[in-house]
Amino acid sequence: MLKFVKHNLETIVGVEVYPIISLTIFFVVFVAFFIWAMTYSKEKINELSELPFKEDNN
Repeated sequence: MLKFVKHNLETIVGVEVYPIISLTIFFVVFVAFFIWAMTYSKEKINELSELPFKEDNN
């Protein structure tokens, strides 16, 4: 099965750029999420971590 897919991909001109683009998108999103997570305020993290333990009277 892989033989058929590999042959079809080899016949497409410029197909080698798609893995590079997808890796770049993944890397940028991962770095952006990491930066967002590291800069998130500690007070907000503590507030969100206590939500499951708070009683809601609604």
